[in-house]
Amino acid sequence: MLKTQAKYRLGQVVRHRKHPFRGVVFDVDAKFSNSQEWYDALPEESRPRKDQPFYHLLAENEQSYYVAYVSEQNLVPDDTGEPVDHPDLPELFGEYQDGFYPLQVQLN
Repeated sequence: MLKTQAKYRLGQVVRHRKHPFRGVVFDVDAKFSNSQEWYDALPEESRPRKDQPFYHLLAENEQSYYVAYVSEQNLVPDDTGEPVDHPDLPELFGEYQDGFYPLQVQLN
């Protein structure tokens, strides 16, 4: 039986370890749960392990807003203290407080 504990929690602001984007965690998969096609599209040398938590993020970079799916090994806590400006945040979360957004809806 796979026993996995997520390092980051819902509403936490995180950033990608290698790429210039940050986001808010809105869902967590205990292990890889995306399509094999998505996984195969990643460069082979940078494919993350599948046996770790993967995070769904409301993400932003300097050019756009989007949803990202990122392995735990590629995330670090965001320590800027700055809120994320993703336009979908108010649908799920309350006002930014101390590096987190409080959940405002019940998720399954």
